Amino acid sequence: MARIDFAFGATEKIAQACQTTLKQYLAGHKLVVYCSDAKRLKAYDTKLWAVEPTAFVPHVMATDPLAEQTPIWLVSADLEQALARAPAEAWLLNLDEHCPPALGNTARVLEIVSKDEDDIVEARLRWAQYKAAGHDLKAHSLT
Repeated sequence: MARIDFAFGATEKIAQACQTTLKQYLAGHKLVVYCSDAKRLKAYDTKLWAVEPTAFVPHVMATDPLAEQTPIWLVSADLEQALARAPAEAWLLNLDEHCPPALGNTARVLEIVSKDEDDIVEARLRWAQYKAAGHDLKAHSLT
C-alpha cells in the first residue's frame, strides 16, 4: 500500500504544488504529476517554469522523448502507462479532483488541498477512497 500525504490549507493550490515540486526536486525525488484536466496541468506547467527567480525545475510531459532523462513528468492521460515506465522510486503528485485512476507501484502520493471549500470537499472524498483501499494516510497543515 502507498503512503498518501495530504497537505491542507494551501493559499493557492497550483502555486503550492510548484513549491512542493521544487522542494522534492531539490531533495532528489522524481515525481509524476497527474491531472486529467489539461487546463489545470498547463497552469501548473507554466507556473513551474517561474516557481522561483533563480530555480529551474526540469519537467516534461511523460510522452516526451526526454522523459527518461527528466526527473519531473507531467501526465494528463494514460497514467498507468506512465507509472509503468517511471523510475521505481518516483512519487506521484495528484492535482486531479479525483483519486488517480492507477497507482502502479507508487510508494508515496502527495495531495495538495487549498482553502477553497470545493477543494476541501473533493479532498475528503479522496481521503475516504484511499482509506477504504487500505493506504497509509498522513495529514499535514500548511498554515
